[in-house]
Amino acid sequence: MSNRLQQLLAERPYLIADGATGTNLFAAGLMSGDAPELWNFEHPDRIEALHQGWVDAGSDIILTNTFGGTSYRLKLHKAQDRVHEINREAARIARRVADRAGRPIIVAGSIGPSGELFEPLGALTPETATAEFAKQAQGLAEGGVDVLWIETMSAREEVAAAVAGAASTGLAFVTTMSFDTNGRTMMGLSPAELAGMAHELSPKPLGYGANCGTGAAELVAALVNIGDAARPDDVIIAKGNCGVPYFVESQIRYDGTPSLMADYARLARDAGARIIGGCCGTTPAHIEAMRDALAEHVPGGKPTLVDIAERLGKLTAGTSAGGLTADPAASGRRPRRRRDADAAF
Repeated sequence: MSNRLQQLLAERPYLIADGATGTNLFAAGLMSGDAPELWNFEHPDRIEALHQGWVDAGSDIILTNTFGGTSYRLKLHKAQDRVHEINREAARIARRVADRAGRPIIVAGSIGPSGELFEPLGALTPETATAEFAKQAQGLAEGGVDVLWIETMSAREEVAAAVAGAASTGLAFVTTMSFDTNGRTMMGLSPAELAGMAHELSPKPLGYGANCGTGAAELVAALVNIGDAARPDDVIIAKGNCGVPYFVESQIRYDGTPSLMADYARLARDAGARIIGGCCGTTPAHIEAMRDALAEHVPGGKPTLVDIAERLGKLTAGTSAGGLTADPAASGRRPRRRRDADAAF
């Protein structure tokens, strides 16, 4: 039986996801070292305003404020015994915003990595990890999410445990991994290996793809490599960072402008993504620019490394994995400078 996300995907060629949670909450007053998840109780109005901003900007999918909602992350704030209630309340806040939107909005329950290492590198076992992810997933399900959103993963074992925990709810789920500048996750998985792994998972994800990473250019390159190994009907997800991070007076900023993120959205669509949003640094203004760009975009051919570098910025050698060409002569064009007309966000 299909769920709401499947229904929307059946009706539309693409869906727009939301942007950053953490960086936008810092802009709203969250202090370094604080737990964003506790704001579901301490400042629910600010969490609700963030969700509303995504809806107003054009997002079809909003993620709950629960990225660090496992007991492993919450124990850093002495809240490890509140997993269920924190996740349930976060889902309820997002559900309220979605239900009053006047159009279909998917509430996705964000499940981030535990921050722990699995045996033999660490103490975490598949059984204990599955149980802890299940606690989070069940709180999200009780709060009313439509789908579970397993994100920013780097290890095969952790994806498997999160999927097993999610399965305890009976809800559909998606999963995304974060690929760094070596073209692989922190634990060594390539984009092509993610595509293969997605078809081995049981139950299978409704969609899979890449999020976070080091910038929009690197993420689009990962998408192309995923697409080369994907099956024709796979739903590919793109949720890239807003450009490249840099420091200003001890604060992390991102150099991606609305126009750059609009171009990222076009390239992600050309690479085969059907769910497109932003990650760190992405504001509602960026999502609005992406929405407008996609509304008038006719998807073209799969981008090459040259296309990506010309339009989004420099790429590293690691992104050539999967058969992409890094030779400018292969496209018959010379690289252009990246467009930075707008003020950085």
